[in-house]
Amino acid sequence: MVKIERKVTENSQLAIQSLAKEKIKSSGKYNTDEVVAALQEIFYNKCYICENKNATEWEVEHLIPHGGNIDLKFDWENLFWSCGHCNHIKGKKFTPILNCTELEVDEIIAFRKSGYFGKDEKLHFDKIIDYTDDTEIQMTCSLLRRVYYGETPQEQAGAKILRHKIRTELSEFKNYVRDYNEATGEDKKDLFFTIRNKLKSNSEFAAFKRWIVRDNPNCKDFINCWKN
Repeated sequence: MVKIERKVTENSQLAIQSLAKEKIKSSGKYNTDEVVAALQEIFYNKCYICENKNATEWEVEHLIPHGGNIDLKFDWENLFWSCGHCNHIKGKKFTPILNCTELEVDEIIAFRKSGYFGKDEKLHFDKIIDYTDDTEIQMTCSLLRRVYYGETPQEQAGAKILRHKIRTELSEFKNYVRDYNEATGEDKKDLFFTIRNKLKSNSEFAAFKRWIVRDNPNCKDFINCWKN
């Protein structure tokens, strides 16, 4: 999870208008075409929880479960773009969690992967700073562990696919970093921009990549470069 700016765009304005119309209906929908289009745009068509861009199922998710509350159900600020795997796991069980449209989640929680090529590999989610509501941090860490490892056979199957995607993406990213450290001239400049783009909010699994940079003394050129 990384911070995603909830930008004001033409699509978001259309989504807000759509929600206002649906809210007054007896059986109004919060997942209208306008809302879906706006969320896909704002969240770079990646799940706000697991950061996967290639899910097979997508859903409009309520950060705070609405539980029948009309205001929460149709509140644009409460609607997020999620893959089916994460939405089904989160449900009403994991709340409250950190709001990634307001907070730099990867500055509150460390996203790390240990192990090598499937041997003793483990994803770690650990609190690194104190925050006003520690419950949100602990709940977010618990959700992430469930998302990436699952409990039921169905969840575990989805989590295994997700971990494989992370392994592939992080392996490629580490290769870019190695090449950068050995490159010179224009090649080094090109690799710098490639790596910087891989660290931005629109990149898959950006939280893990940023922590590779934070933990690697050879990556000082990239510390916080994603904020530029």
